[in-house]
Amino acid sequence: MSTFLTKAVMDFFIAFGIVLGGALVGGIGAVVSLQPPTQSMLDVADRIKIWALAAAVGGTIDPMRVIESNFFDGNLSPAIKQILYLLFAFLGAHMGSELVRWMCGGSRG
Repeated sequence: MSTFLTKAVMDFFIAFGIVLGGALVGGIGAVVSLQPPTQSMLDVADRIKIWALAAAVGGTIDPMRVIESNFFDGNLSPAIKQILYLLFAFLGAHMGSELVRWMCGGSRG
């Protein structure tokens, strides 16, 4: 597998795991604190998505610096790669959130 595809797949699954794991552990915390776990899991999954995205790509500033420095210098390939890494991480976080929503039987809205 190429290094680009390897990193993209890793970013996807890291973001997916952060959202899924955070929601499941948050649900355990809700049970311990006598709160409804389903609603807590849905709330945590929605709130943690952006942090999962940032963690998967290695922080919030560095990928943006790569995009900025390469895009404005005319070298588009590294900037496009970083944008695709962000997209894969976003898809992973979103899929994790949708899986939690499906497990909890929640609807959109």
